[in-house]
Amino acid sequence: MAKASTIESQGRALLQWKATLQTQQLLNTWTSETSPCNWTGITCRVVLTRRDHPHLIRATTITRIQLREIGLEGTLETLNFSALPSLRVLNLGTNYLHGSIPPGISALSKLTRLDLSTNNLTGSIPMEFGHLTRLNFLWLYNNQISGSIPHEIGHLVNLHEFDIASNHVTGPIPLSLLNLTNLSTLSLYQNQISGSIPHEIGNLVSLKELYIFQNNITGHLPPNIVNLTKLETLFLFGNNITGSLPSEIGKLANLINFEISSAKITGFIPPSIANLTNLQIFSMENNNMNGSIPPEIENLINLNDVDLSRNQITGFIPHGFGNLTKLKYLLLFSNKLSGSIPPSFGNMKSLTDLRLFDNYLSGALPYQLKNLTNLFRLDLLNNNLSGTLPPDFFQTGSLQYLILGNNYFHGPIPKSLSNSTNLIRVRLEKNQFSGDVSESFAIHPYLDYVDMSFNKLSGIISPSWGECLNLTSFRITGNMIEGSIPSEIGRLSKLRIFDISSNNLVGEIPRELSRLSHVFYVNMSNNHFSGTIPLEFGDLSSLQVLDLSGNNLSGKIPMELENCLDLSSLKLGSNNLSGNIPFQLGNLKLNDDLDLSDNLFTGEIPPQLGKLTQLQVLNLSENQLVGLIPSSFQYMSSLTSIDLSYNSLEGPVPDTKFFRTAPIASFIHNKGLCGSQGHNLPPCLSLSSSREDTKKNHKVIILVVIPIICVLFLLCLMLGVTLLYYKRRKGRIHESNDQILHGGAIFSIWNFDGKEAYKEIIEATENFGEKYRIGAGSCGTVYKVMLSSGETFAVKKINKMENQVDEQAFRNEIQALTQIRHRNIVRLYGFCSTNEYNFLAYEYMDRGSLGAVLRSEEAVELDWIKRVNIVKDIAEALSYLHHNCAPPIVHRDITSNNILLDEEFKACLSDFGIAKQLNPNSSHWSMLAGTYGYMAPELAYIMRVTEKCDVYSFGVVALELMHGNHPGDLINNLSMSMLVKDILDPRLPLHMADQVINQILAVILIAMQCIDTDPQSRPTMEQLSQSLSSSKPLPISNIRPFYAFTFAHLVDLQT
Repeated sequence: MAKASTIESQGRALLQWKATLQTQQLLNTWTSETSPCNWTGITCRVVLTRRDHPHLIRATTITRIQLREIGLEGTLETLNFSALPSLRVLNLGTNYLHGSIPPGISALSKLTRLDLSTNNLTGSIPMEFGHLTRLNFLWLYNNQISGSIPHEIGHLVNLHEFDIASNHVTGPIPLSLLNLTNLSTLSLYQNQISGSIPHEIGNLVSLKELYIFQNNITGHLPPNIVNLTKLETLFLFGNNITGSLPSEIGKLANLINFEISSAKITGFIPPSIANLTNLQIFSMENNNMNGSIPPEIENLINLNDVDLSRNQITGFIPHGFGNLTKLKYLLLFSNKLSGSIPPSFGNMKSLTDLRLFDNYLSGALPYQLKNLTNLFRLDLLNNNLSGTLPPDFFQTGSLQYLILGNNYFHGPIPKSLSNSTNLIRVRLEKNQFSGDVSESFAIHPYLDYVDMSFNKLSGIISPSWGECLNLTSFRITGNMIEGSIPSEIGRLSKLRIFDISSNNLVGEIPRELSRLSHVFYVNMSNNHFSGTIPLEFGDLSSLQVLDLSGNNLSGKIPMELENCLDLSSLKLGSNNLSGNIPFQLGNLKLNDDLDLSDNLFTGEIPPQLGKLTQLQVLNLSENQLVGLIPSSFQYMSSLTSIDLSYNSLEGPVPDTKFFRTAPIASFIHNKGLCGSQGHNLPPCLSLSSSREDTKKNHKVIILVVIPIICVLFLLCLMLGVTLLYYKRRKGRIHESNDQILHGGAIFSIWNFDGKEAYKEIIEATENFGEKYRIGAGSCGTVYKVMLSSGETFAVKKINKMENQVDEQAFRNEIQALTQIRHRNIVRLYGFCSTNEYNFLAYEYMDRGSLGAVLRSEEAVELDWIKRVNIVKDIAEALSYLHHNCAPPIVHRDITSNNILLDEEFKACLSDFGIAKQLNPNSSHWSMLAGTYGYMAPELAYIMRVTEKCDVYSFGVVALELMHGNHPGDLINNLSMSMLVKDILDPRLPLHMADQVINQILAVILIAMQCIDTDPQSRPTMEQLSQSLSSSKPLPISNIRPFYAFTFAHLVDLQT
């Protein structure tokens, strides 16, 4: 009877639990009619027991419950654990159990293995686990468990594996845990565990695997971690571990996997690493490591993966890497490595991924690299490499990613590249490659992206490009490509960007290009195309930018272009197009550019163009247009630039503010344009229509009006001279833009004699000598100038180039700074324009750029309050530009280097060389401009400039101020579980008053909103400025201490 009652009571307990499950049908063998020993997942065993008997008897009991991964849904709360006294294994992993782990589980005193992993369990780890002293394996990973690790876990002296990874566990690592000397695996990763790694970690002498990555661990690596001599895997990445690697790291001779990436490790790699001869993975990516790579790395012959990228490592790449013949991945990018690529790299024949981009490497590519027959990625972008590529460099055809852009390579692209039929991405831009490009490429069915821009390539566009059916971007601008466009290009149905501008292409534009149904950017400008614009271009329904300027196209503009409903920019200037301008153009979106200049258009300007109320740039100059300027042009409220010069137009210019302030050059060389006062045009006089009155009126004009005009002119001239003298003494600008930028040498340094100031600036800088150089902007170099009067200026010398790009920057900066006045925008004192120099004189800011301060020891003076105030200063400046200027001004290059600080750390925005005026409700197509790392992500593929681009850049700068340096990949890797303190500058203290913490959190919240990838989701600068100046305190006292704040807490506080 005892035997039957024991197994029956166990069965009843399990049936009672089954009745509470939502998925009872999964346990259909569990019935009262059959013995529990025959049930699914149940294992029984006959044991000797004294229960209710004076002597040992044989009894059947349940010893194992194994129901892993069968889909159970329910809780453990109704399971009577005390009815299962002989249970040794409980495996309920990978199911849908929820609720907490009941404390009653401690009744399973004989349990050796407990697996509750990969469920939806919540609550904390029960302290009653401390009673399960026979446990060898405790697996709770992949749940929603919170709270801290109970110190009672230290009682489990027989534990071999403890795995609570991927939960929400908080608090420090308890010291009691480090008494478990039998522990071989400790897995705590992907939690919110804080504090440092205890020094007692060295007690775990049996440990083979230690996983603590992606937590909030701080402090140094304890030196006695090297006592874990059996350790094979050490994963600590994604924490805030500081300090350097222990010098005796070489004691971990059994180490196979070593990864401490994305932490804050400093110092150099110890030479003792030479003893880690079993090492296969060595990753220290994204730290602050410095020094050089030790030559002893050549001893690690079992290495498979080396990642030292995103550090500050200097020196040469050791030749000893050639000994690592098992190496597959070598990532050393984003460091400060110099010297050449060692020829010994050719010995690493297992190498598949080599990334050395963003360094200072020089010299030629070693010929021996051709031996890397398994290489699928070669990325050397942004170095100083030179020389030619070996002819048989790509003989094997395994390559998928070839990225060599922005170096100094020359010579032909090897013909062997045509063997690389697996190519996906090719970037060769901004080198000096030459030769026939058509000989280097064949059919590449997987190719997605090609950029060979700005080289010296020749040859033709091969028809075989039409076989690269996955191609989405094709750029070969700025080369010497000849021949015509093959019709086969029309087969590239996935193509989105097609840029073949600035080459020597000829022939007609093939109609087959109309099949490019996904293309949105087409630039064929500055070639020698002839013939007509294909009518079929009207079928390009995704087209947003079409630039055919600078060719020999003739015929009429196809009316079918009106079907391109998303067209924002149409540039057809400098061709031989003729006929009337189609009125259908007025039906297009065209909110950026319409350039039909330098053609042979005749007839009148269609009044329908006035419907382009979002258009910003209109250029109809140098045609044969006649008649009036349509009165509908007065409704084109978004215009920032217009040019109607060199036509035969007559009659009045629209009487709006924009037309009244437009430069006279926009209207010159027409038949008879006139305007009201302020147009700088002859006045529109009302005369009698009769011939007799006409003669009389002519006499009146001659005898009365002309003398009056002359007198008025003289009076105006005298008044103007007086005002100019007075306003110059007040230090204000009184020249029109036309006077500023035209008419020979112009000298205008306010409060000074312009010519004398010019001479003194040249002398004071010794003709712009290098020792006076204090910085560089996007369009020129900045010098410190002290005049004899004691006045100090910052003078920016604009680069003079043949393409006039920097001349336009000079114009932009004067135009922007002469119409704006704000305490947080750098003050312009004057300018000079000669055949030799263009320069601008600014107020001198004592502390230089914000970027330079953050990178120097001076950063510690920039305390949290000063940093918050700088964010407020820049927010106010941008709010002024976007919302108080008419039309609004978009800076387009907000970076820490373009923010200047005075002695009191007041911030001023500078460098307006690429600024644009635009309507805040429209977008503007533009050439890509700005600084990498600060540009809004949408500019990478649509190049549409809006004020939201500045908002994104502002967010990056705000994070940079809080972080202490550029946030880099942090922008894309912010997670809700990440601690706020982890992004703060470690050079400043974290112990602050609540008021200061509130301001820091407000800045971080705002920065997160600004860097949203969706431009429409970003706030306006006006909203941001107001929010910063009137932010309400957050209830931070509810979550103390500050170092425990996560981004999830921060978002919760906001809501």
